[in-house]
Amino acid sequence: MSDHLNTALELAEAGVPVLPLRAGKLPFGNCRACAGSACGDRPNMLAAGPCQCPKPCHGWAAATTDPRTLASPAWAAAWRQAAAVAYHPAGTLLTVVDLDSPAAVAWARQSLPPTRTVATTRGEHWIYRGTMQSSNGVRPGVDIKSRMSYARWLGPGTGTMADLPDAVRALVVKEPSTVRPTAVTVPTGGTGGECPHRTPVYLERGIAMAEQRITEAREAIHATVYRTFLAVLAAHGRCGCLTEAHVERLFAAAQAKGERPRHCADAWGNARTRLGL
Repeated sequence: MSDHLNTALELAEAGVPVLPLRAGKLPFGNCRACAGSACGDRPNMLAAGPCQCPKPCHGWAAATTDPRTLASPAWAAAWRQAAAVAYHPAGTLLTVVDLDSPAAVAWARQSLPPTRTVATTRGEHWIYRGTMQSSNGVRPGVDIKSRMSYARWLGPGTGTMADLPDAVRALVVKEPSTVRPTAVTVPTGGTGGECPHRTPVYLERGIAMAEQRITEAREAIHATVYRTFLAVLAAHGRCGCLTEAHVERLFAAAQAKGERPRHCADAWGNARTRLGL
């Protein structure tokens, strides 16, 4: 048994979803049946976890805590070729601030509250308790790894873990334009029309209706959450009006019905993929 597989099994036993990485810190590619999302990513529609195929498919979504899957013959070749072990931070309710240079580390020490740190080859990982949207290049040398992402496992780190601060969440919030109209004109079959998506009342009504739909669900909670996320993104996902606060409201409604944060993140991500966002 390889050292990487041993590490993966120890992490999985502790409840950390893991996957193998090949050289270059990259996940293993999808199997032939799933290449180019030909399978529709259905096995991962509601949660990260291995696809029903003979490889650790779908990148970050292949992360699993199932020791039988990790040690199965189907994954053996991947572990033999693995260059590292990765984990899905949001799957264990964490966010990793990846600081990829000494300058980025210096900025974090001046700008962010201290938390658990892990040394990397070029900088540090700062690990906070809580999840958020992942994003690369939020600052020079700074990436955010949480939902729909993976980070290399480089050890438990040192220091006391802090709650995810607003200063980190703010890194992925786009700056508003100087002038933002409440409605914009879009082409509608050759005639002018107004896009209502940026009207505050329209958006607020849509989010409130989505929350109510999830709250009133009595069965098929997983499917209801996914379909609701899909509907919200279909209506508002392309005009830039959704904010992290709106997403958090939807996630909170789903979690109140028993959904885990990881399931919420995966359902949201799969809805975005379905719509090509």
